[in-house]
Amino acid sequence: MDERAGRVTVHDLARAAGVSLATVDRVLNGRSGVRPATAEKVEMAIERIGFRRDMTASMLARGRDLRAHFLLPDGTNQFMGKLADAAQNLGRLARAERGLFEIERIKAMDARALAAGLDAINPETADCVVFVAIDKPEIHAAVTRAHKRGLKLITLVSDLPGSDRQAFIGIDNLAAGRTAASLMGRFLPDGARVGLVAGSLGLIDHSQRIAGFREVIDAEFPSLQIAGPVEGQDAFSLTYETVLAFLKAHPDLGGLYNVGAGNAGLIMAVNELGLAGKLRVIAHELTGPTRAGLESGAIDLVLDQDPEAELRAVWTSIKRLVLGADAADPPHRIEIKVFLRDNLR
Repeated sequence: MDERAGRVTVHDLARAAGVSLATVDRVLNGRSGVRPATAEKVEMAIERIGFRRDMTASMLARGRDLRAHFLLPDGTNQFMGKLADAAQNLGRLARAERGLFEIERIKAMDARALAAGLDAINPETADCVVFVAIDKPEIHAAVTRAHKRGLKLITLVSDLPGSDRQAFIGIDNLAAGRTAASLMGRFLPDGARVGLVAGSLGLIDHSQRIAGFREVIDAEFPSLQIAGPVEGQDAFSLTYETVLAFLKAHPDLGGLYNVGAGNAGLIMAVNELGLAGKLRVIAHELTGPTRAGLESGAIDLVLDQDPEAELRAVWTSIKRLVLGADAADPPHRIEIKVFLRDNLR
């Protein structure tokens, strides 16, 4: 160990693995010409002696930037706008570590557009793809093709389990749905009815939230009845029209849980029918509309995920996937924050 530097060096690693410095360099930088058994010896020595790679040196050895291509939904979903802004902001900071972010907005809820976006990314110009997944066969197929081209794939906010993606960054959406149900069950009297609103059941985060919600209602509040879900495609106008029709068709609803976006439209429908403060409403993401809804009483509670924290976790995952697990500590878990009117920032 280099006592002056206070850290384990590549020389220490070479000695511990019983290989040359050239072999260590090939393994650390993913170059060919190393037998699997030899590479395994180096990896085992990394774990044994606690070697941590210097990222700047690794980037210099690569001779180019670490490039990430983001595919984020466009449209009226304000949370996705916040996510894109967070990616832009972090991209400026990541330049200090030779990170280069390209952010592309594509049509929301459009599996063909997402598949085409994935297919268009060239591994010669990108190391990693970060995208909000849609659980459709064409997306699974596009992810498989991208993985075979050598791209690293990270799902953001909405996952794609069973696919060739290598990491997911987002909240535990089952836990989010369970949290909503636990609170809604305490808000409402026995025998009340609760309506469910989703953007799309083709989004794993939305379907998982609903599954978690149903689990807790069935187990802990069995007298409550569930209506829906109805889908608003996370869009202002369609969510307004859908929720307005839903509330008119179910005038006995005591509560409403929106697992997706489109909350400005939901609030408009609630206000139009004079239900603000009478209907218990739980929504997701602290945006302009949900903040206004909390302040006015049209929304009772908001479950929030922090886009800045998610993007920091994405950058950590990119470094670990492209440079190796020793390039950065594992990303922190994304916490679910609970906001009421009383604790708004």
